[in-house]
Formats: sequence, structure tokens, C-alpha cells
Amino acid sequence: MQEKKSIHGSWASRWIFILAATGSAVGLGNIWKFPYITGENGGGAFVLVYLLCIALVGIPIMLAEVFIGRRARQSPYNALQELAEESGKSKNWGLIGLMGMLAGVMILSFYSVVAGWVLQYIVSTANGSLNDITSEQAGAVFSGLLADPSTLLMWHSIFMIMVVVVVIGGVNAGIERATRIMMPALFILLFVLFGYGMSTDGFEAGWDFMFDFDFSKLTWDSVLVAVGHSFFTLSLGMGTIMAYGSYMPKRASIGSTVLAIGFLDTLVALVAGLAIFPIIFSNGMDPAAGPGLMFVSLPVAFGQMAGGQFFGTLFFILIGVAAWTSAISLLEPTVAFLVERMGMKRSTASISIGIVVWAVGILCLGSFNFMSDVTIFGKNIFDTLDYATANIMLPLGGIFIALFAGWTVKQKIAADELNFKSESLFKLWLFVIKFIAPVAVAIVFVLNL
Repeated sequence: MQEKKSIHGSWASRWIFILAATGSAVGLGNIWKFPYITGENGGGAFVLVYLLCIALVGIPIMLAEVFIGRRARQSPYNALQELAEESGKSKNWGLIGLMGMLAGVMILSFYSVVAGWVLQYIVSTANGSLNDITSEQAGAVFSGLLADPSTLLMWHSIFMIMVVVVVIGGVNAGIERATRIMMPALFILLFVLFGYGMSTDGFEAGWDFMFDFDFSKLTWDSVLVAVGHSFFTLSLGMGTIMAYGSYMPKRASIGSTVLAIGFLDTLVALVAGLAIFPIIFSNGMDPAAGPGLMFVSLPVAFGQMAGGQFFGTLFFILIGVAAWTSAISLLEPTVAFLVERMGMKRSTASISIGIVVWAVGILCLGSFNFMSDVTIFGKNIFDTLDYATANIMLPLGGIFIALFAGWTVKQKIAADELNFKSESLFKLWLFVIKFIAPVAVAIVFVLNL
């Protein structure tokens, strides 16, 4: 079969794909959520279970998404349609790609609002207005931000412009160029903050919180949390990895590439924990503060520490970069689809979808102020979109991608693309993608409902 080429271009190298996909996977949740759920669920014992889940759920589904994308060299909807047709099956499988792209647009609409909070905190930390702040004051600052629609709108708009500008540039001049700058910057910032965390009195307590093997805290709920997070942390089920896979060089090994992405994603999450929790423990704060940890607890901690203004600013820049790389990947699949399907120019497609996301984002930021009384099934618009995507659309997408790759695509196509060194390795992947991964995600899906 003659090799296809994507009309959007391709990554200059395997490492660019690894960095771009890691940028997609490493987001806001990855940096504060994983360390927190690790500490809550038995530390090192949970990390072991989580790594097993990455191996049995995250990596197999990611392998499927990448090979589907690279085989078809198209956006998720077209890629699934084409592979279904090549395998002699219904083209309706393309609808899974459509659902994933829709989920990505919905996620970006509220994600951009949260990223806007981060941009505000970069400025507030840098100008010293959070220095020597108490917990009550920090809570009031955050509540005041949420209650101010004009400030939220300004930052939400700025962030969406940042995302659209990169995506307009295309695969090479836009996403790849941004990745070459932002991902090394993210790693440098992370390790500078890790060094800062090591210098604090709370480093040992932070290390113990994350890595003590406390099997008494490890429950079936912990296992479900591990399965769920192993799936969500790798940006699966929304077409981003499939779209990025379609730009992957043919000569690059999918297996080793996906393992590298899984490793880097987990490494970032663990190092982030070792940077954040020593600061929390040094100041006698609650590590289980959830989202409030980032916008209330940490500003207090940074505001009271030597060099805190500088390192606090670095921390929020790190979070901002992570949010930016993730947001770019959320927009790209739908833009690629419009270019392929509607014949739009990339700039027109990027701006059009950007405006849609921006408009829905206004409803999301309104959830905290002028539209706070508008609810859908008892949730505000922000929480409704979060719930619908995280608990329904993404797990369904993951289940169907696993079923598609394991049961619908001809085995020869999967074997050709994955090109494992041994047949037994391919058979192991096939068994996991057919039986273990979809069942595990389905259990999380049902119990989350």
C-alpha cells in the first residue's frame, strides 16, 4: 500500500511528536490533581496501581489512537470512517471521532476560563499583590475574581487568541514551533520549582505524603480513581492523540513513542507533586484542598516564603504553559476536520471554531456570576460541560475506540501500523484492547454515572 501523506503536514521528527503529545496530555489537572489523589489513596501503593492502569488501559488505547491516525492521515472523523471502510465495516464508526471532537470543543470552552484564572494569577503574583496574604484574604481574592465577569472575559479572550494564533500557523509553523519552545520551558520551570521544593522544610513530609506505601488507604475506590486518571491523563477519547498521530513520521516506532509519552506524562505529574507539596507542608496547609490548592493555598504559601514572589510567578507561568499546550491540541482536530471536509482555509477554520469556543466560554464564566442561577439537571453550565465530557463523552469515546481497534479494524492493518518486534507482543496488545481496556473504562463509566 502506498504511504499516505496528511494535507496538514507532518512532525519533523518522532521527538517533536512525543513533545507535542506530552504537551497535550500535561494540563491543569495533571499538575495539581495527580499528586493530590496519590497522597489521598496511599502514596506509593497508589502509584504502583496507577502505573499498572497506565499499562493496561492508557497505553493500549493510545497505541490504538495513534495507529488509526497515522494509517488514515486525517482528522478523527475521517480517519475512523476510512479505516472502517478499509476493513469492510460501516462508515458510521466515524461518529465516534465526531463525538470526540465535540467533546474537545466543549472542554476547551470551560478550560479556557480556568486558564484565564491562571493568567490573572501570573500578573497578581508577579506584581506582589499576593505577598503576605492570609488564607481568608486569598479566598476573598479568588471569590472576587470569579464574581467579576469583565476580568474573566478579558483573560478568557486573551487565552483563546493565544490558542488560535498557534493553530492558525499549522502543524509545522504553528504547533511544532510552539512545542519546541514551550515544552523545554515547561520542563525547566518544573525542575526549578522542584529544586525550590527540595530546599523547603516540608520536602520530607511531601515525599512521604506521595510515596509512603500505605496499603490501608488503598481501596476499590482508589483502583477506580487510578483507572479513570490513567485514561484521562493521556488525553484519550477526544481525538487529539489521533489527530497528532496522523502527523507522525511513517518510519517512527509507535510502540516506543507511546511509551515515552506515558513516561513523560507520569514524570511531570510526580515531579509537580514533589514541587508543590513541600511548599504546602512547610506552611502547615491541607494537601487535600483540591482545586482550591492552586488558587487559594499556594498563593498564601508563596506569599509568606523567602523568594516566594519569584517562585510563585514561575509556578503560575508553568501552569499557564501546560494549559496552553493542552488547549492547542483540543482545537486542532476540529480545525483539521473543517479544512478536510469543508475545504476551509486553516485560518478561517481556526478563527471560526475559536469564536464558537469563546462564545460558549462566556456562558461558562457566567456560571460564577451573572448566570449563576441558570442550571441544567442541578448543575451550572460550567459544571454541566465538565460532567458531560469527563463522565460520559470521553469514556464512551475510549470504549468505542478500543472496540474499533480490537474488533473492527482488520488485524493485518493494526499489525502493519504497530509493527511490533514480536508477534506475541502484538497478540498481548490485541487481547488487552479487546477485553481488558474497554471493560475497565466501562466500569469507571458506569460507576461515575
